[in-house]
Amino acid sequence: MDITSRSNNVKHSPKKLRKVANCVRGLNVNKALSSLRHMDEKGAQIIEKTLSSAIANAGNTENFDKDMNEVKVKTITVDEGPAQKRFRARAQGRANRIKKRTSHLKIVIG
Repeated sequence: MDITSRSNNVKHSPKKLRKVANCVRGLNVNKALSSLRHMDEKGAQIIEKTLSSAIANAGNTENFDKDMNEVKVKTITVDEGPAQKRFRARAQGRANRIKKRTSHLKIVIG
C-alpha cells in the first residue's frame, strides 16, 4: 500500500527542489531523512518536512503494517505552482517583471 503526502504552493522554485529530490528518490525512508538533515539546501528542509508527514500518515493508517526499515521513497514529484508576478524598477522609468516561482510537492512512500 502506498502512502502519500503533499505540500502545495511552497515558496521555492521547482528547479531547486528537483535538485534535492533527485538525491533522495528511491532511498530507504530512514536513510532519506538522515541525508536530508545533513544537506545545506533550503529545499532539503521542505522535502524533509513533507517526508516526515508521509511517515506520520503511514503510522495513522490501520492497514499499513510494514516496518519503517523496509519502506522506501517510491516517487517524489515536483510540479510548478502559480508564480507571483512582481515588478522591479529599472533605468529611465522602465520596469522589469520578476516571477517568484512556487512549487507543488508530492511524496509517495511504500
